[in-house]
Amino acid sequence: GLVVDGRTLNVIFQGGLEEKFLELAQLCRSVLCCRSTPLHKSMVAKLIRRQLKVMTLSIGDGANDVSMIQAANVGIGISGQEGMQAVMASDFAISRFKHLKKLLLVHGHWCYSRLAKMVIYFFYKNVCYVSLLFWYQFFCGFSGTAMVDYWQMIFFNLFFTSVPPLLVGVLDKDVSAETLLHLPELYKSGQ
Repeated sequence: GLVVDGRTLNVIFQGGLEEKFLELAQLCRSVLCCRSTPLHKSMVAKLIRRQLKVMTLSIGDGANDVSMIQAANVGIGISGQEGMQAVMASDFAISRFKHLKKLLLVHGHWCYSRLAKMVIYFFYKNVCYVSLLFWYQFFCGFSGTAMVDYWQMIFFNLFFTSVPPLLVGVLDKDVSAETLLHLPELYKSGQ
């Protein structure tokens, strides 16, 4: 692991040593920035996001973490004793750090699976409707007449095709939470 304090980060960013810092950070399993200013935290998140072109995750529990949370791709705020500023600026909020494992491994997997199914469903719905319109144009001799009334189309999209996505979004759990927690490698299967 690598532990970097605020003074060292100051030297790195003012001395143009960002590339060497990234090379060293890539050799480590974990990098911890301590005793650093909010500006340093956000600069580290932006540097890693920009130079390595990876998805970044920032976790914070106070007002000094807000800029870092906003600079990352995904921000997680922990509600705690330091206030709610980090939670208000984050994408996801948890009450304790120990809930991070379940948020990432269980809810992350379920969300990824549900979104993938929803994209496939919307492609299916639109392909069916467009192919109907295509064949209807042959029937009506390419006159440009509408196949259905606009109100019918609005109700079709609003009521009939919105129920399956809602049910899948609420009820679909392809793997149980216990299995996902015991086998973290299942997280990568969807990707």
